[in-house]
Amino acid sequence: MKIRLILIIIGTLIGQVSFSQTHTEDDYYQIITVPTPEGLELEIGGMTLLPDGSLVACTRRGEVWKVENPYMFGGGKAVFTKIAEGLHEPLGLNYIDGKLWTTQRGEVTILHDDNNDGQIDRFQQYYKWPLSGNYHQYSYGPALTKDGKKLFTLNLDWIGHGASLTKWRGWMFTLDDEGKMEPWATGLRSPAGFMVNDQGDIFYAENQGDWVGSGRVTHLEKGDFAGNPEGLVWADDPTSPVKLRTEDIPDTGEPLYEVAQRVKGIKPPAVWFPHTLMGISTSDMVQDLSDGKFGPFSGQYFVGDQGHSKIMRMALEKVNGAYQGACFPFREGFQSGVLRMNWGFDQSMFVGQTSRGWAATGRSKFGLQRLSWTGKIPFEIKSIKSASDGFILEFTEEVNEDLAYNPASYDIQSFTYKYHHNYGSPIINQREVKIKGIELLEDGKSVHLAVDSMRLGYIFGITAEGIQNTKGDALLHNVGYFTLNQINQSISPLDLDLFAVEEKTMEHNHEPMDDMATDIISQKRQNNMPDSWAGKVDQTITIGTVPGLKFDTKLIQVKAGSKIQITFNNNDDMLHNLLIVNPGTVNKVGEAALNMGLKGPNMGYVPDLPDVLYHSGILQPESSETFYFEAPKKKGDYHFVCTFPGHYTVMNGIFRVK
Repeated sequence: MKIRLILIIIGTLIGQVSFSQTHTEDDYYQIITVPTPEGLELEIGGMTLLPDGSLVACTRRGEVWKVENPYMFGGGKAVFTKIAEGLHEPLGLNYIDGKLWTTQRGEVTILHDDNNDGQIDRFQQYYKWPLSGNYHQYSYGPALTKDGKKLFTLNLDWIGHGASLTKWRGWMFTLDDEGKMEPWATGLRSPAGFMVNDQGDIFYAENQGDWVGSGRVTHLEKGDFAGNPEGLVWADDPTSPVKLRTEDIPDTGEPLYEVAQRVKGIKPPAVWFPHTLMGISTSDMVQDLSDGKFGPFSGQYFVGDQGHSKIMRMALEKVNGAYQGACFPFREGFQSGVLRMNWGFDQSMFVGQTSRGWAATGRSKFGLQRLSWTGKIPFEIKSIKSASDGFILEFTEEVNEDLAYNPASYDIQSFTYKYHHNYGSPIINQREVKIKGIELLEDGKSVHLAVDSMRLGYIFGITAEGIQNTKGDALLHNVGYFTLNQINQSISPLDLDLFAVEEKTMEHNHEPMDDMATDIISQKRQNNMPDSWAGKVDQTITIGTVPGLKFDTKLIQVKAGSKIQITFNNNDDMLHNLLIVNPGTVNKVGEAALNMGLKGPNMGYVPDLPDVLYHSGILQPESSETFYFEAPKKKGDYHFVCTFPGHYTVMNGIFRVK
């Protein structure tokens, strides 16, 4: 038997392969804008297709619009017709049994066109629920279950933390044809996106918040508890299938998966979407059932992100009855925050967008765009699957054999988040995962990586930066994040006599990241008044936040060289910080924070740049911080800005030194 030991010499192999031209996302998936009539603010809350191919969209302003020729075939224009108005922020729409169904704040409504003139004549209340008046009581649906029931979710209220102030808030439930309501699952916080896949299984997407360390997608079966305990106040109802009670949920900061092993009924996520590394606010989900008409990802899922104005990709597997899988970057650059996605009849994807109150990297307040595959195959990590001793990376094209066998082509880091009542979590328990063996499989597109550590419940960030295809092209996106819930024993381990890695010469230096970002220590962050000031400041400033990712002022004026005390009050329902930066550097600093990767949460999203002059830490909702500094001696228009990823585009103001 021939023993294959991989001896790595720094600088070989990678340097010997020539690179072809750089490709972009637009080469493979093009964003086509559907122009809206002047004066129409199409803040889309829900979308659905009619049998004639027309698109119907409901808006957060309570209107319903029919869009004929939304594909703009033959160079024609899309035609918009308002068919209803007066609804209360509908955030879901579906076409069921010849009728439009929508979900308003407090009810499910069927829209009737009784005289067939194209206008809605009658609003039929199908089911209603009580409202508290809290602004955070968003309601979503319907989707259709495999047995034909209508599926809905209800947001929690926000009172400085999530709360279920009226019945069934934080729950998923179904309605049958007679309008009978059946609670399905709870533990939900802000479940804007959910779907039923081709197997009839239900998934919902969650946003970072209290009890939610990062965005995630969870498979919900009847009676499941997904993590946020506020909805458990209704678990005593005779119709509740959930067995857990509020007092059963520990608040220890342990990883969610570990808590779920001893508290039966907690459902860990199928896939974590690492915060800021993938997105910041997961939204809608759709499954690709086009059989290759939307590219090489048939059967996989696309998940929107409202805050980062993009769409991500998710590949799932089912091992021992449990879902797990990986998420990948897919397509950025939408004009507003991605909230809804629908497949068109031509297998392009309609993308409905909104940002009012939920600011996004896309600068527009709203948008309707279409994502179309160009027919070219992108070189991507198609999927990551678990093996008994590691992972199988499947690529969309055959890979360069020498690079595939080079362990320096890969970097694997495992990490997770705290499960606690706080808003979000830093990355914890990060560890470099070492590669023990590599085999390029017979198809030339798949690589089996044997590793030294497979921690259940953890996220494995797998980067394949050194991989190229046989033409010398680098990957379009070289990273995926795999959530491991079960080890797949059906895939045998590598024979390390044949495929062992003898040594790895390119070590990746990653420091432990278990400190809370709020504890970040910096010379640019002084929370105590300097002794040399003798207890006196020249100017005291208080600045707060208001809904919609805004500070409560756009201008602060100070005297050059003066002693400043700033108290920053975070009155919002999400995390924020406050930085003072040099003139004209808001975008530079904000983009640097966006690209901090795994270090971001634990550095408070404060980039190590000279343009950052002073800063606070990351503030939890309903908290405050005071810090001190001397104003710059040079007059000019400096800036204050929040650099929590994606916020900098709208959450900034002038810090004027006179």
